[in-house]
Amino acid sequence: MSITVLIADDQPLMRAALRMSLAAEPDIDVIGEAADGLQAIELATSMSPDVVVMDIRMPRLDGVAATRHLSRGGDVRAPRILVVTTFALDEYVVEALRAGASGFLLKDATSEELVHAVRVVAAGDALLSPSVTRRLLDQYAQRLPRIAVDGPAIAETITKREFAVLMLIARGMSNAAVGQELHLAESSVKTHVGHLLAKLRLQDRVQLVIYAYETGLVQPTGYVPVRNPIRD
Repeated sequence: MSITVLIADDQPLMRAALRMSLAAEPDIDVIGEAADGLQAIELATSMSPDVVVMDIRMPRLDGVAATRHLSRGGDVRAPRILVVTTFALDEYVVEALRAGASGFLLKDATSEELVHAVRVVAAGDALLSPSVTRRLLDQYAQRLPRIAVDGPAIAETITKREFAVLMLIARGMSNAAVGQELHLAESSVKTHVGHLLAKLRLQDRVQLVIYAYETGLVQPTGYVPVRNPIRD
């Protein structure tokens, strides 16, 4: 079954280049193109693509706002969103990730990198590593609104072990590294990550890192938990 893709970019040449790269793959079907964020929302709502390749800076409605709208889902299945940008440390990348994007790609990426990225996010994974997300957030964390951590609420939601996994993921550690740190099998770590995503209603590991920042569990100066709300 083909991966259906909607391309949203205000530059016709960029849309053509993206389409050419993706349409050449037998398992990818480009079903539409949008020239701005509003059109992206309209087409995504009517076409229900698996993935939206979303430019960040577009007229009428930018990619961040469009991503936020589409990620809410509502009555329509929310597509996975891959944002594209010119600069690796574009502050809008952080906003797009917080809005629900599954990763980002630079506009000078190769065709092979683009195709790989679309396949990764279509499969339900995050494209960029949590450590990259963490570096981005470190740079712009002072602008992020802090959400007070409700200790009792978190304690009722996740276990002590899941909390420990969350904090290590927020440091940018892989499943294997988390397993070594906590003396767990990698398969057990994957299970805990899955439970965290389900309980916290998040999409992927990148969103777990963002959650840890936004709640103040991790500070931008490094791995400094405000407090551990999970009691023995």
